[in-house]
Formats: sequence, C-alpha cells, structure tokens
Amino acid sequence: MPKARSANSIRIRGARVHNLKSVDVDIPRDAITVITGVSGSGKSSLAGDTLLPAVAYQIEHGTKIPQSDADSPQFSKLTGVEYLDKLVPIDQAPIGRSPRSCPATYSGALDEIRKVFASTRESKTRGFNASRFSFNSTAGRCELCKGLGAERIEMNFLSDLFVSCPRCGGKRFNRQTLQVRFKGANVADVLAMTIDEASEFFENVPTLHRLLSSLQAVGLGYMHLGQGSTTLSGGEAQRIKLGTELARKSTGKTLYVLDEPTTGLHFDDVKRLIAVLQQLVDAGNTVIVIEHDFDLLVCCDWIVDLGPTGGDQGGYLMGEGTPEQIAKLAENATARFLRAKLKVD
Repeated sequence: MPKARSANSIRIRGARVHNLKSVDVDIPRDAITVITGVSGSGKSSLAGDTLLPAVAYQIEHGTKIPQSDADSPQFSKLTGVEYLDKLVPIDQAPIGRSPRSCPATYSGALDEIRKVFASTRESKTRGFNASRFSFNSTAGRCELCKGLGAERIEMNFLSDLFVSCPRCGGKRFNRQTLQVRFKGANVADVLAMTIDEASEFFENVPTLHRLLSSLQAVGLGYMHLGQGSTTLSGGEAQRIKLGTELARKSTGKTLYVLDEPTTGLHFDDVKRLIAVLQQLVDAGNTVIVIEHDFDLLVCCDWIVDLGPTGGDQGGYLMGEGTPEQIAKLAENATARFLRAKLKVD
C-alpha cells in the first residue's frame, strides 16, 4: 500500500462509521483527492458521515468535536483542520423546491439583473427600484400566478399539472414591469436566455458577466436562466452550486466536498469539470470528490480506495496514493482499470 503523505494533510484516524473498519486516511491539502471504491464500500461514510460533520464542527466552534457526544462521528483522531477556514459541501440536492427557484435565483444572477433593469432610464422615470423585478414583489410580478409563470391544476390521482399562466403567458411579470427594457430586452426575455446568450448579452456588466462565465465553465451554457429548479437533474443542480462557488472570492483555505459530480456528463464536460476543480486548487483550496469515473481519477492528485466489496465486506482501506502508485497495486480492481487508463503495465 502506498504510504500516505502525512505532512500538509487532513488526517483522520480510526474512522468506524457504518461499515468502515477503523481506517486511517490522509487527505492532502491544496490538492484534488478522489475517494473511490465499489457501491457500499464506505465512500459516503468516510466523506459525508465522518469528515464533513467533524470538519464543520471544528471550523464553526474552533475546537474538535467532542468524542463523548453520542451523535458525533466515530473516529479516534482528526488533525490538519486548523489550516481551513471554510467548508463547502456541493451535493446533488435540488437548488430549490419552489417553481420560482431557478439558476438565476440560486446563483445570485437575478439580483444583478434586477440592478441592471433598475438603473435604466425607463425605471427611473417610472420610479421602479430593483425589487420591482423580483418574483416576490407584488408590484412587479403577475398577481394571477404570483410570479410562478404557471397555474397549478390539482389532480386527484396524478401529479399536479402546471399550465402557462393565461394572463402573463408564462412571463411571470405584469405588463408595466415588462415595458422596461435593457438593450431591447425585458426581464422575461433575459430569463428566457441561455447562460451562453446571457453571458454575451451582459458582457459589459462585469459582476454579472463573471458569474455567468463561471456557470459556463462548469458546462451549463445550454441552460436557461429561468429554468425551473424542479426540472433540473441532480448533476445539473450540483454544477450550479459549483459554478456559483467558483464565482465567489475564495480565501484559499476552503475545503470543497463533491459527491459524484460526473454523473450524466459527456467526456468533454468531465474535462471542463476537472479544469474547474484544478482552478480551485490553484487558488490554495482543497477538494475531495467521491467518484469512480476514471477520467477524473487519472487527473487527480491523490486517491483513497475503499473496498474490497460493499456492505459488511467493505469499509477497508485498499490503498491511498497518487494515481500512478495506486495503479501498481496487485489484486486491486481500481488499480487494474487505472493501469489500462494510464497505459502502464
């Protein structure tokens, strides 16, 4: 087994949550670490149920999580967290459960768009401020659909049906609000744009353009700004979260934890994702990814391999090291596929 780098690492000892067999793992800081293994091998137990709550507690309280706490993660020792000042878990949970939520609202792009429309001459003449262009503003939204753009029809034995609002035609805003235009487009027209189109449209609005460029960087250029959150896949929701974080100014001491971010991605999108993760690391951050996509594995800095199988027969540390070191392990399924990917014997 390759020896883990104990210097400049987050070190956890004796992790025994669920099926973990008291494993000792080192996570190098300022690097991309992939936790891999077959389903049920303990990946989520290690990252999500052990590291996440323990790191979050220490960052929030400035002290280690008390081991006497019955609800605390089960492990013997955790060190290296004192060098971190922020934890950002990026999972595949929906970005919102209301039809009003969309990529524009979650990412903060709508806040910037509202400022742009409020700064127009037409808005100033009419006395409109930025709140006028919010779905939640009774003054600006369509009051028939309450800014949803659709009416809900309750079905007795089927899922509720949504039909386009007959008053606003799905535009979400009232007629007076839609009369305000920026570069010939009203706020509904902007929300109907794809992120690629909006990035070009707002190229002279630096804050908004930077945010939209970050969403483009994670492969979401095809998505419409106003697309309802309930229509997004888990992978799309996760990439919206990642793109939003990428646009924020980083302290350089942040731990990002992602859960299978390559799900449903084309190879070209995986390459984009890798470039984004590397960008975070280049800024001095640490990235942990639960993943088994070998295009990502061969590009990461460090691999933690759990196994050998799932359930009671899983939870063992099968190896940790660089992709080249893991590829040299004998009788290891991950190593076998890595050797083929790296084209080494």
